[in-house]
Amino acid sequence: MEAVLTVIALLFVLCLVLGVYATVKAVGAAKRGVDRTIAQARRTVEDTTLRARTLTQPGPAGELAELRLRLRNSMRATQDALHAGVAEDESLKEALGLFKRLSAHGHELDTELRRLEAEPDRQALISRLPELRERTERVTRSADSLRWAAHDRARRFADDDLDALSAQIDVEAGALRHWSREQPTGADPSWPEAPATGDASACGQTWPETDGSRPAQAPGRLALGPRIQRPVYPWQRKPRPESTP
Repeated sequence: MEAVLTVIALLFVLCLVLGVYATVKAVGAAKRGVDRTIAQARRTVEDTTLRARTLTQPGPAGELAELRLRLRNSMRATQDALHAGVAEDESLKEALGLFKRLSAHGHELDTELRRLEAEPDRQALISRLPELRERTERVTRSADSLRWAAHDRARRFADDDLDALSAQIDVEAGALRHWSREQPTGADPSWPEAPATGDASACGQTWPETDGSRPAQAPGRLALGPRIQRPVYPWQRKPRPESTP
């Protein structure tokens, strides 16, 4: 009895532990989903705000917003392309490592551009714009280079696979179109061997005779043998005369 109670207690504890573990995993997944949703919503709001500033605030403030928008779009597109491609192509891991190093510079530049949006000194801001443009151009050019290289690599693999597939399809289509093939001709028929013993005329020929090789019949010999009278049975019908309608 004590053993049964011990087993029941162990099963209860095991079910309790599994339930707690499943609950923690579900809560963690839900929290990560909420965090992703909040981050995506925040990015959407920031991008919309930057687009509005580029249109409504001319001058240095609008140019800062345009630089931030270009930087964010380029870095986000490159990140999505590399993360999507590394799952199928292991050689992109090195490119992804380089992009992580580039992202550090991109985040630093984005933080500086966001801080300068609240700069009250317009002249100081105008003097900093050339250097900010150059840094933004360098970061976005590097990110675009990685992204387009990943796109070209994926397209190259797709083209090679398509070429191989097209060649296989052409071969298979050519094989399917040969539905009527000429049958191989057999060997030429050979003459039968002559009989080893006995008279050849008694045994008879086994190949067709020609008119020239057929011996002439003796005079007075009928070409046809005597007509054989077949027995007539009572159940057979009598032949009707031709004149009977």
